[in-house]
Amino acid sequence: MTYRAPYPDQTINGYTFSADKKKLDLQYVYNLLCLPSQYSMGVPAERFPLLIEHSICFGVYFEAKQIGFARVITDRTEFASLWDVIIDEAHRKKGLGKTLMTYVLAHTELQGIFRWFLMTEDAHGLYQRYGFKSEAYNPYIMMKTNSS
Repeated sequence: MTYRAPYPDQTINGYTFSADKKKLDLQYVYNLLCLPSQYSMGVPAERFPLLIEHSICFGVYFEAKQIGFARVITDRTEFASLWDVIIDEAHRKKGLGKTLMTYVLAHTELQGIFRWFLMTEDAHGLYQRYGFKSEAYNPYIMMKTNSS
């Protein structure tokens, strides 16, 4: 297995973006992803630790409190699937979603991915900025293909 240096945190306008799973507020993420809500159909509690372990996770923090999250499921070469991109309501409209997407897509372990997928009901404009296009057969599915 290849050694991978930690991906550095980035702080912009008082918001810190991090890929360090040790910084995640697991209760916040569990509430977001596992309790039935508009963002999740519910993930059983016993599967939650595996969800985090087997994903590259990203947290957004403000004043030491987690206010955002995203995760990527990937084989680190052929495909990556972007999931659970969320910024708390009180912190929206500040460009944080764009900054989070830039931070995620720049992650060293995600460079050279051939095909990216995601599903969204309402954020098509955000993802189109990063090269994602809606699939004709299902407008909720978006894909981005890299030629190199």
